[in-house]
Amino acid sequence: MSYVDTCLHDVDTAHPRVAGLVGNGALYALVPGKGFLAHREAGDVIHTYVVLHRPAEWFDGIDFTDVPAAKARVAAEFDGWAPELRALITDGDSAPVLRSIHELSDDHRWSRVPGVTLLGDAAHATVPGGDGANLAMLDGAELGEALAAHPDDTEKALTAYESRMFPRSHKAAAAHRTVDLVFGADAPAGVIGLFSQERGASA
Repeated sequence: MSYVDTCLHDVDTAHPRVAGLVGNGALYALVPGKGFLAHREAGDVIHTYVVLHRPAEWFDGIDFTDVPAAKARVAAEFDGWAPELRALITDGDSAPVLRSIHELSDDHRWSRVPGVTLLGDAAHATVPGGDGANLAMLDGAELGEALAAHPDDTEKALTAYESRMFPRSHKAAAAHRTVDLVFGADAPAGVIGLFSQERGASA
């Protein structure tokens, strides 16, 4: 899965139909394996992630330095979709940027290597789920605490850090299940169900 990142600027004036479609919050337009995630940002901007499940070789065949051709190739995947949705790609005011999504296995871990450990995405890269930066900061904080608690025994500190980090990162890797839910075979039913559960929980 990869995202193609695009932006529209001065949307209320320059792109009023698209602005009306996205509104003041976010828009999800999904079918299995592809779709649009668009949201308002400060400064009258709509930021869009065009989501496509395609092999890496498919994206390698697109020259993203040729902006018109790249826009046309990505937009062609949405032939027959509403013009306002396709305009999120074709009318973009910024060049489309490929954001390939990579992840490590949920149970990724390693044997102790003296004097060495990993944190952040190097230790537990997963699909976007909203926790990546938070996990990296927590890794850093816990590694610092472990080193402070064992100032004369680096190996003990690293072992203590990893013993906490591995189970936590395994649990956090479940974020890919949300991505599967949103973009999977039942799309858009999965995201509708997810939002319905959240609404019920907050009621």
